[in-house]
Amino acid sequence: METQTLTLTERFAAPVDRVFGAWSDSEQVSRWFAPGDMRVPDASIDCRPGGRYRVVMEDTDGTQHIVTGEYREVVDNERLAFTWQWEGSEVVTFVEVDFRAIDADNTELSVVHTLFETEEQRDLHGQGWGACLAKLQNLTES
Repeated sequence: METQTLTLTERFAAPVDRVFGAWSDSEQVSRWFAPGDMRVPDASIDCRPGGRYRVVMEDTDGTQHIVTGEYREVVDNERLAFTWQWEGSEVVTFVEVDFRAIDADNTELSVVHTLFETEEQRDLHGQGWGACLAKLQNLTES
């Protein structure tokens, strides 16, 4: 069975260490890692190879969506690679995030999320990632 891949690339008007820090620090993750009107009431990030993360995303009606995974690769200010699994699901996908300093004040971020079983899963995650990255833009550029 052929798997589906999602690729997103965004530019941020922020230094690479600020953008990387927003991915690797629990407090900062809690400020952007949920799409739309959702919020993150709890995020635990152990950003090191073999470390785990858990992010609770909460809808306005209180419904929670929890994603967990393990960091496979961590290169400060350059790269993160981790598994992605929704709590209660057997499906495990994989996320690679690359950070590239364009110059001292601008960063290019690439997110590649792979191993989706269907186009629908890929597209739903694409909408979620897009909305999250919009929040990340506001966080890192302020």
